[in-house]
Amino acid sequence: MTSRLGYDAQLAPVLGSTFQPTGFPDVGAATFTRFERGEPVDALLVESVQSMANRLEATAWDAATDEPVAEVAGLPHVRVVRAGTAEFLTSSRLEAHRLASPFVHTAALDGRPMFDVIRERLGLAADTPLNRRAMAAAVAALDPFCLLHGVFFAQKGWLGQPKFERAVSGVIEAHHVRRAVSGGRKSDRVRHQLDAGAEGGGTAEGYGSVPFHRTEWTAKKIVASFVVDVELLRSYGLPRPATELLQTLALWEIRTLLDGALRLRTACDLEVVGDIEPRWNGVELPKRDYLTELLAALLPDCREVFGGGAPLTVHWSGKPGKSGRKA
Repeated sequence: MTSRLGYDAQLAPVLGSTFQPTGFPDVGAATFTRFERGEPVDALLVESVQSMANRLEATAWDAATDEPVAEVAGLPHVRVVRAGTAEFLTSSRLEAHRLASPFVHTAALDGRPMFDVIRERLGLAADTPLNRRAMAAAVAALDPFCLLHGVFFAQKGWLGQPKFERAVSGVIEAHHVRRAVSGGRKSDRVRHQLDAGAEGGGTAEGYGSVPFHRTEWTAKKIVASFVVDVELLRSYGLPRPATELLQTLALWEIRTLLDGALRLRTACDLEVVGDIEPRWNGVELPKRDYLTELLAALLPDCREVFGGGAPLTVHWSGKPGKSGRKA
């Protein structure tokens, strides 16, 4: 029985040979040394695991309508609206901490704080062991994407502070990298010279001609790698159709991401070159149409597990202890 599924996809820049990796505050590009056959190789983190989790999850959300895409419309999520106006704000699919986001747990459901609703549904109580299977079932009924991409209920009032790890992970690395250093000049058609006493502002306000430099990168190889922890999904003890649906959803996200436009940043537009290679067991990544059909076939047998599939709308006011509908 397969415990993990893994895939590697070779990527290349769409335009030219250079690309812009992710950057981190006070660090910049994340360079590291990789060892190939015992020899050191200069390498670079193009896209981090945490960023890839967001990009995978985004494949199932339609930003134009602020709704899930049609393929996953039958799966529940928490929809956050502004108290008093019902204006859409965010959802458990968009928030970095998903169900543990403050926009979710400080909101209210029918006048009750979602913090208490989640605590009760997870069965959290003092001097009581965490029931991981029961908690997984409760999370699945609120937003099953949390079982794929992880959620950490870290607030003190959530007794035991349960955590669900990512079941699907991805990363993009570049190997045998070199810097591509370039520069330019922001020119000003009107204000050619900045004097100390000039009225109307200077470079701080955007006037003047300003030179700049930039660093992009080239690489012998860029590879996107993905792993689906099938054994972790099985450990939740959900009915078999629900477990199979989550596994299928993870593969659907990977395939949809790789089949789509991989424009990660303005100067980081990548495309898949060659075949997507399985890492273990020779299990190939199915085509998107097949995975879409399988999701549709599995969903009817999972509606009870997923709480009927309807979104849960909560009302957020931004006032601690007073979230919810206005009287």
